[in-house]
Amino acid sequence: MKCPSCPETTLVMAERQGVEGDYCPSCRGIWLTEGSLTNFLERAVFASAPAPRQCRKVASNPTLKTLTSVAGSATNRAARSHG
Repeated sequence: MKCPSCPETTLVMAERQGVEGDYCPSCRGIWLTEGSLTNFLERAVFASAPAPRQCRKVASNPTLKTLTSVAGSATNRAARSHG
């Protein structure tokens, strides 16, 4: 398969941490299938997920619930709905 950016260069198949893709040695571009991209993104999200934060107002139920929007932004909300 040829690189979309460098039509004269043949892509090299590569695998890193369970994610397969095609690599261009000329432009150093990486081309992933939709399934490989989804796998990569899921691993990245779980690897970078922060520990649950504590609510400053409620000592009896201190864990904040993280709500994630479709756009990917996260909002923290206390279990008792005050912030």
